[in-house]
Amino acid sequence: MRSRFPTYILIFLLLVPLLLVSSLSHATIYSFTDEKGIVHFTNVPANSRFKPIPITMPAKSTARYEPHIWAAARLYDIDPNIIKAIIKTESNFDQYALSHKGAKGLMQLMPGTAHDMNVTNIYDAKQNIFGGTRYFKKLFNFFDGDLKLALASYNAGLEKVRHSRSVPNIKETRTYIKRVLKNYQQYQNMN
Repeated sequence: MRSRFPTYILIFLLLVPLLLVSSLSHATIYSFTDEKGIVHFTNVPANSRFKPIPITMPAKSTARYEPHIWAAARLYDIDPNIIKAIIKTESNFDQYALSHKGAKGLMQLMPGTAHDMNVTNIYDAKQNIFGGTRYFKKLFNFFDGDLKLALASYNAGLEKVRHSRSVPNIKETRTYIKRVLKNYQQYQNMN
């Protein structure tokens, strides 16, 4: 007996777990529907007919990190919402995040910065948050409370911002600042 269930729905249902897992490895799934109505899926598109499937994952909860965020905010006199915004932008609250440049943990600390901030276990949430907040406070003070310059330095490095005393013309850094400020605004609106 032949199933009445359309093949493309069956394929899609089989791919749902892959779509969920793909967010862990940052893979993109592509699809297209051919002239016969058959839906094709791939993670390596062979031609321009394949289009990325938009996947929206639920936001990760900040609750387990809140005590550390608030404690670091009090200690270093930084708005806890900016700490959350940096963490959201840097790692999306992934305690074990690792960037292609070698930044690690929630606040994406480079090993040298972690060492300078007395972080002995970069993947320990508390140490990472305290070290990242301490480093951000150092940058914030260096630029006399200029939030954009502190964020630019956190992303691009102090040396790239120190001499010009302006946001460098680096697309990644400018995008980073916009994302942090957007996240910051959202966290402020939640209070």
